[in-house]
Amino acid sequence: MLGTVAVIILGYTGFRFAVAFGYLPAGLPRGADRLGVRRVRQQHRLESRSWLEFTVDGRDRWLPVYFDSALVTLTPRTAEIDGRAVSVDGRRMYPSGRVRDSEPVGRLVDNPERPDPEAIGRTGAGRRVLLDAQSAVVGPFAGLLWVYVAGGGSVAFVAATIVAAATATWLSAVRGSDPS
Repeated sequence: MLGTVAVIILGYTGFRFAVAFGYLPAGLPRGADRLGVRRVRQQHRLESRSWLEFTVDGRDRWLPVYFDSALVTLTPRTAEIDGRAVSVDGRRMYPSGRVRDSEPVGRLVDNPERPDPEAIGRTGAGRRVLLDAQSAVVGPFAGLLWVYVAGGGSVAFVAATIVAAATATWLSAVRGSDPS
């Protein structure tokens, strides 16, 4: 079972890296060299993600991106899009998913018009781990389910709990969480 979980994690991580580095298409518009873009942060349940919002052909689009400290102070700017990558002020933004035509679910929080210099201090590694580890709550429940289905006692419960908690934390991080 651990081997299966490891193969799934490695495969999904490889897929996410391929999308982020432009080896697989993220649905970015082609032929639109420069677009006005602004950053919005999505809050939905335990999920917090950064999105770049832009307009193509009169329609709003949203692109999820991996967190970068430059996003916290990003005011509405012009982005360079080449069909595979997005650059804002010369910094590459890595897509964490495909472009959406519909607004992401949850509450969308806009960045302010003026950058907040203190905001960068609130985006450290500790805050990011705290955000990602919230989903580790599922670990004990998965451990109980494993012991109920497969048996094994307390050692199996602890092992399944650790694997489930680590997998849930990894999934939150690889999807592109935003600690701001």
